[in-house]
Amino acid sequence: MVTVNIELVQKEYGFEAVDIHGNKARFDNSLDHGGQNFGVSPMQSMLMALGTCSGIDVVSILKKMRQDLTGYKMVITGEREKKELPAVWEKVHVVFYLNGSIEEAKANQAITLSIEKYCSVAETLRRAGASIIWELKLNEQAS
Repeated sequence: MVTVNIELVQKEYGFEAVDIHGNKARFDNSLDHGGQNFGVSPMQSMLMALGTCSGIDVVSILKKMRQDLTGYKMVITGEREKKELPAVWEKVHVVFYLNGSIEEAKANQAITLSIEKYCSVAETLRRAGASIIWELKLNEQAS
């Protein structure tokens, strides 16, 4: 079992979350819903969690494959339900920008393993009904 602590620390919606190791994250409602830009919105944090979860997997897998990764960036976009509340993520699109001496087939394999097998955040989003699609940009710069 994991326990995190959440405390209201800033105005109406500014929360601070602390994990079991004392690491802190700040959250807030969106500006258009009364937030003060104190932290990340909870829904956007889910996309961030997907990116970092998958990122850890992909870096680890490429390292085991003896691929020379020199740069890594992801751009994630998501679409939420428009007509229902709660407005869960329906579609998530992940673009992986990998740089270095990396074989394309191995990069694709690492990403597939992460998104389809190892990343718990990806599986959580899928179980909630989101479709996750991804693409690889090898040795290209993110815009």
